[in-house]
Amino acid sequence: MKLPVAIQVYSVRDDAANDLRGTLEKIKEMGYDGVEFAGLYGNSPEDIRAMCDEIGLVPISAHVPFVDMLKNPYGLLADYAKIGCKYVAVPYLVPEHRPDNANFDYVVDFIGVLGKAAKALGIQLLYHNHDFEFMTIDGKYALDILYERVSEDLLKTELDTCWVNVGGENPSEYIKKYAGRCPVVHLKDFWGEKSDDMYELIGIDKKAPARPSGFEFRPVGSGMQDFPSILEAAKASGAEWVIVEQDKPSMGLTPMECAKKSIDYVRSIL
Repeated sequence: MKLPVAIQVYSVRDDAANDLRGTLEKIKEMGYDGVEFAGLYGNSPEDIRAMCDEIGLVPISAHVPFVDMLKNPYGLLADYAKIGCKYVAVPYLVPEHRPDNANFDYVVDFIGVLGKAAKALGIQLLYHNHDFEFMTIDGKYALDILYERVSEDLLKTELDTCWVNVGGENPSEYIKKYAGRCPVVHLKDFWGEKSDDMYELIGIDKKAPARPSGFEFRPVGSGMQDFPSILEAAKASGAEWVIVEQDKPSMGLTPMECAKKSIDYVRSIL
C-alpha cells in the first residue's frame, strides 16, 4: 500500500502568497498528490477548487484557526466544503486556550461543537497537536483527554510527528495508539533539542532567535525522525494520507527546495 502524499501549503507560504497557482503547479510537478491549505491567499473557495482540479491536486484538508471558527463555524467551514476538503484541522491553540489554562474545558467542549458543524457539511474535523498538549492533567496527557472527551466520529487525529517527539513520545507508537482514528499524519523532521523559542520558528511567538540547542525544522529525511517506522505505523493504523510540513526552511535551502527534498525522500521509502 502506497499512501498518497500532500504538503501543507504553509511550508511554502511566501511562494503561495506571490503566485498560488504557479506554486501549486510546481508542487504537482515535484510529485505531491495533494495539498493542505492554511489560508486561501485572497482567492475564493471556487477559484481554489478550480485550480486544484485543473492542476490535478487533491485539496485534502485545511488548517483553520480555532479562534476564527469560534466566531463563525458554519460559514467558515462551508468555504472549505466548497473547495472539496475532506478534512479540516484545528491547527493550534493560543496560550489562553491551552491545557494549563482554565479555559481548556470550554475549548474541548467547543471542539465537539465544531465537529458537529463540520459533520453537517460533510467534513471530518481533526486536531493537529504541538508539544503543549503533552502536559499531564490528573496523570493523563491533555491530548488524550481531548480524544476521550470528544467522540471519535466528531474528532479524529492529525498527529504531528515532530511535536509528538518533542513532547516526549515515540511518534510511531503514538500513531499506533490511535489506530483507526488517524486518517492524516503529519510528516515533520527536525534537528536539535527542545528550546524556548521553537514557536518563533513557526511564525507565531516572537522570541529572541538565540538557539543554543540548535533546534531547527528540516526536510523530511534530513533530521532525527525514524520515518520508515513512522510510515509503517501510519499504514498499519489506517492512515489515508501523509502530509509533509516544514514550518521554516533550513540547511541553506529555499522553502520550495525543502519541499522537493522532502517528497523525493518520502517517495524513496514508501
